[in-house]
This record gives sequence, structure tokens and C-alpha cells, in this order.
Amino acid sequence: MKSVLRQILLSALLGATVCGAGGCAKKIEVVDEIPAEYRHAVENGGTVTLFTYPTKDYFGDESPIEKEAYIYLPPNYDENKKYNVMYLLHGVGGDIWEWGMTGDNSDVKKMMDNLIINHDIDPFIVVTPNGRSAKDHGSNSDMQSFYLFGKELRNDLIPYIDANYATYADYSDNYDITASREHRACAGLSMGGMQTTNIGLCECLDLFSYFGGFSSCPTTYTSDEIAKRLEAFPDYDIKYFYNLCGTDDGIAYWSHSAAMDGLCDKTDKLTDGKNYLWQTRSGGHDFNIWFLGFYNFAQIAFTQ
Repeated sequence: MKSVLRQILLSALLGATVCGAGGCAKKIEVVDEIPAEYRHAVENGGTVTLFTYPTKDYFGDESPIEKEAYIYLPPNYDENKKYNVMYLLHGVGGDIWEWGMTGDNSDVKKMMDNLIINHDIDPFIVVTPNGRSAKDHGSNSDMQSFYLFGKELRNDLIPYIDANYATYADYSDNYDITASREHRACAGLSMGGMQTTNIGLCECLDLFSYFGGFSSCPTTYTSDEIAKRLEAFPDYDIKYFYNLCGTDDGIAYWSHSAAMDGLCDKTDKLTDGKNYLWQTRSGGHDFNIWFLGFYNFAQIAFTQ
């Protein structure tokens, strides 16, 4: 009952109903603080495991390599069902562990488990990969390898997830990676937010439909560049593009603001209040903002 009352109150104060030709979609709700009860561990929640997948050294000679990633599978994961997938990206100094999704004490896991058991969201899978597409993909490796991650997503990581987990993709001889784009989301913090915009949105719109950028920097495209690059995808829509940045963030606020500046006026793919949101609140370049971004975006993704 407490959760229901909270949702009704938030709907009244913060909600925005998204409507289109097919009717009204789920009410979009964002908050400025994560409810404390959603940060507690849940009995019989989901699972977090480490896996290894084959890819290539796209920053080098494209020789075969292997990389690791973590994956969250929701409570009562069933291989006979179909699940949406969110690819959650780290920052420039981070790695697959930066989101902390490495075990039962994970904040991402706790939030996902609580959102699912309270029926705030339908269960979905979360993947936290290493965003450097290179043989040397350690925390101190060349940051230019971040910009080639779209190749790895398209050619290796997404196909691996579709082949080995219960996603909406038809992984068979007729596998079409674009066919299940409405069941994929891309999100990230800091450099991962840049990748979400520059790569997920502007290079791989045929692979993803939902996007979440949290404190996106340092080389996030400006709104003019985003709008220009979206012209290359006339046949693909954007289900939702959610953005959050702290107003005291001296690292990301300038670049993220430039990316959002008048964006909806520059492309017909985005409409403020329909499939786009630029949220700001006091805060710096840290997980107070990034966990909040994840909590809000987890309830936006896969709803439209």
C-alpha cells in the first residue's frame, strides 16, 4: 500500500503522460531522491554474474580477444520468457565494476530487485561491459578506444547476449540484430553517457530505442551535431531520451548542457515531454547523481 500511495503522489506532482497515435503510454515519473526503501537488499532477488565473450581489438589490428562483463538477471529468471536488455556503461576511469554491479550488495541490483517486486517495472536484464574496444582495455588504457565501442556492440556483445540469454531477439540463421531494437536500452555515466549519445544514439539508433545519459562528457556531441547525425536514420524512432546532470558538476555540466541545448527544436525525432527529458538538480560528478539517473531511467525504459 505504501508503494502504491507513493506512486500516486509522484504521478500527481511529477508525472507526464506520453501519448501518441496509438494512445497513451505509461506515465513518466522522475524524482530528485531515490526512496530509501529501494536501496535495501531483497530476499530471493535477482542474480549478478560475471561472463566472458569473444570480441576484437577494434582499436588495433582487429585480432580476436576476450573481454568480461557483469550481467544482472531478474528474480525468477526464466529461459523460456523474453526479457528487455539495458547496456549500462561506465566512465573514463572505471571498468565493469564501476557501477558496483558485482554481487549481492550492488546498489543497481537492490534498486532493480525493489522496482520489480513492487511492480514498478517489468523485469529486464542489465549488462555492464567494459567500454574500451581494445586488447588493452584496462582503466589506464588509451581513452580513444572508447570511441570504437559501437563496433563491439554491433558485432560481438549484443549478438552474444542474444545468443545466450532470453532476449526478444530471434537468434537463428535469420538473426536480424535490428529487429529487436525496441527491447534494448543504452545508458551510462560520464564517458559512458558520452558513449550513450555519440555511439548509442548517433551511430546505433538501429540497435537501441531507449537512451539515458547521466553527466555526459567530455566530448559529447553538441545538439547541432546530434541532430545532424540523426538524419542518417530516417526509418528509426527514439522511444525515449532521458538525461540528468548535477548543476554543480564542473566536469560535465557544460558538455551535457551543450548537447541538450535546443535539441528538440533541431530534430523531429524528439519532443520535450513526449520522448525527451532534460533533468537537472543540485549535485556534482558522482554517484548521488548517477544512481538517481539509473533509478529514474529504469522506470522509463521499455515503457513506450
